[in-house]
Amino acid sequence: MKKLLIVDGNSTLNRAFYGIRPLTTKDGLNTNAVFGMLNILLSHMESLRPDYAAVTFDLPTPTFRHKAYELYKAGRKPAPDELREQFPYIKECLRAMGLPIMELEGYEADDLQGTLASLAHTAEDTEAYILTGDRDLLQLIDDKIRVLLVGTKGTVCYDTARFTQTYGFPPRGLIEAKSLMGDSSDNIPGVAGVGEKTAGKLIAEFGTLDGVYENIESPSIAKGVREKLLRDREMAYLSRFLATIDTKVPIGVTLDDLAYEGIPCDSEDFYNVCLKYELSQMISRLGLHAACRTAIAEKKDEPTYTEADAAAVLAHGKSRIAIVPHGDALAIATDEARLLYHGELTDIAPIFAKETPLILFDAKSFYHMLRKAGLRPAVPPYDVMLAAYVDNPTGTQPTLQSTINTYLAKPTDEKIPGAHELLALADILNARLAESGMTQVLTEIELPLVPVLADMEAAGFSVDVAGLRAFDETLAKAVEADGAAITEMAGGAFNINSPKQLGEVLFERLGIPYPKRRKAGAAYSTDADILNAVRYHHPIVDAILAYRQLAKFRSTYTQGLLHAVDAEGKIHSDFKQALTSTGRLSSTEPNLQNIPVRTELGKQFRKHFVTKNADYVLIDADYSQIELRLLAHMSGDETMTLAYREGADIHTRTAACAFGVPEEAVTPELRKRAKAVSFGIVYGISPYSLSGDLGISVKEADAYVENYFAQFPHVKGYLDSVVAAAKEDGYTTTLFGRRRYIPELKAPQYPVRKLGERKAMNSPLQGTAADIIKLAMIAVDKRLREEGLDAHLVLQVHDELILEAHKKDAERAAVILREAMEGAAALSVPLTVDVTMGTSWLDQ
Repeated sequence: MKKLLIVDGNSTLNRAFYGIRPLTTKDGLNTNAVFGMLNILLSHMESLRPDYAAVTFDLPTPTFRHKAYELYKAGRKPAPDELREQFPYIKECLRAMGLPIMELEGYEADDLQGTLASLAHTAEDTEAYILTGDRDLLQLIDDKIRVLLVGTKGTVCYDTARFTQTYGFPPRGLIEAKSLMGDSSDNIPGVAGVGEKTAGKLIAEFGTLDGVYENIESPSIAKGVREKLLRDREMAYLSRFLATIDTKVPIGVTLDDLAYEGIPCDSEDFYNVCLKYELSQMISRLGLHAACRTAIAEKKDEPTYTEADAAAVLAHGKSRIAIVPHGDALAIATDEARLLYHGELTDIAPIFAKETPLILFDAKSFYHMLRKAGLRPAVPPYDVMLAAYVDNPTGTQPTLQSTINTYLAKPTDEKIPGAHELLALADILNARLAESGMTQVLTEIELPLVPVLADMEAAGFSVDVAGLRAFDETLAKAVEADGAAITEMAGGAFNINSPKQLGEVLFERLGIPYPKRRKAGAAYSTDADILNAVRYHHPIVDAILAYRQLAKFRSTYTQGLLHAVDAEGKIHSDFKQALTSTGRLSSTEPNLQNIPVRTELGKQFRKHFVTKNADYVLIDADYSQIELRLLAHMSGDETMTLAYREGADIHTRTAACAFGVPEEAVTPELRKRAKAVSFGIVYGISPYSLSGDLGISVKEADAYVENYFAQFPHVKGYLDSVVAAAKEDGYTTTLFGRRRYIPELKAPQYPVRKLGERKAMNSPLQGTAADIIKLAMIAVDKRLREEGLDAHLVLQVHDELILEAHKKDAERAAVILREAMEGAAALSVPLTVDVTMGTSWLDQ
């Protein structure tokens, strides 16, 4: 089935503008909306792969609706100047991409989208998809038209079944409902006094506006509603006219006019417009470097690479070799020569087979590329991305272009980043890391970890797909049951997921007191803070909180992971090595590090992560209180150090001292409070925040903190010294020398400076823990390979490592795992590891 993608340009650009932080070019042009819209568009084009495509925009001129009702859209605020100025920019980008742009005076973009979508009915083998954030377009849904509705929580694909399940009537009923309830955003009047609930009920029962008026005397229509309907009949029909999207606009195009094959890899037009608006990520994402670089070189009469150059590069000898993928080509350079290589990877296998130093950017991605060709570097390459990350971790993964912009003082001889630039970057970064004392962090931690992570990503984590689907169905029924219970408590049906309707139910229908001041006419907030503040006023609030938790769990975890499972029943997460400011790894697409463990739902979810077959087991090893052990070591506190050396339960001992009772008299509740204080201290928690966490007064919380510092007297001195040093130096360091720069410490705003102090307290501990488990991963992988065991790492979750091992090698693999983790660093206190074994993650 062929696909037609129609993009709502106004809606998508508007959503991107408010969803992306402000971005400007060096010349001051605002580009955040352009960047965001291109990302949204490319993501959907990559997943949908349309055969036809077009983008529609409104024009700033009156439409036929304004002529029929001059108050149509009256009072709507104009778009901010920063957004309006980006419309010409995005249109320039779209034209460079080869996408048709549709605009027509007298009509809205909605009408153009409806007309374009109706072209799907002219071809049996074509279906249309409308990408928008505007729910008005849902009225167009039929057997050939779907709507990709973009929202804050992602994009939902609405077809007829999904729409009907959500709204209780067919898609065309949206027009009929709006004719009654109106639309304040477009200033469509509707019937005064008839809201969404009443309108939905009437349309669900009578089908259309005509059906409502044909049955106006029906007993199911309340007297008051009947009077309103009769009074505003004219307005109702006018509203239906205004709300109806015109699907027969004279646009004069056919499907063939909209044929689209994607952005050509040699699209110099799009490359140049990306350069103009400094959209380097788009160039990298679409692999435009190679072809465009060749075109530019030819235009500038630059010399082409000779066979002698190629021979010099491929001979490699002792020279270092830098490689940058550009689409289907490789830019390859040594200190002596360079070329653009278009052949097979296997034809240059000698480069990877010998111990010639390789210089790459994002070496892990290159490992995956080589793996497909059956190749693997003999030694871990030098990764410029990781070097830049170690030098200055900003919380954003470096790109090649951003790294070039940061470290190369003057433009190079080519406009497209090439391999020769990696050589210069490697020299600069090596010198910087040597000066800052972070060479060891790069060479002994980050670079050796690259092949370990690449192998973990390739291996994946097996999932019991059938079990996960069954669990998802169970959750779906539970969500439905909870929703029914909430509806019953509310005294009538409403959309629980609508903050507006929920606020009206809670604070008007049920009379729950609203806990904060509210401007007249403003919508009620129903966020978690508000609901927690009123949870004791009515049992429905706890039910709503539980419903939200369950619904979010299902959408995030069961449904999210089911979409990520490959044909072999495995999840392949992407471990980001150059992202966090502390040195921790992060996991994306999907995030396996964020799966809840303490809740019963989380535990049930983990049981669906299994071994690849019955001959294997999972081995899980988790550091015990690693950050508190590091606090003991780094602070030199004798009391805490002694407790760990004696193998005491630190939280029980802390509780005993803090509350003045013998250790054997410490209750679970007292231990829980002591644990909260201990970890709160590590993260620089204030007595006010601690009081909220424990449900005690601020005075009590302050006393807990003072008692803690009295019990461990060197801890406060250590934390104060770390903050003082960070204020002077601008950064903190781990035991291995990794720096984290903390600019917040010099911020003029007091709350921002306090945030910086909390970061300074925790960063050396969290960063050192991150370094230690990375070293453990490297050691585990090395020893498993050396001993030839059928075992490999499948997951890292901060302080936890999971191996998959054949049963015949499981005991030995468990020993290696424990020894490698406990021996990853020499501290004044023991590093202890809890090791378990089972057939699923739940067993651990």
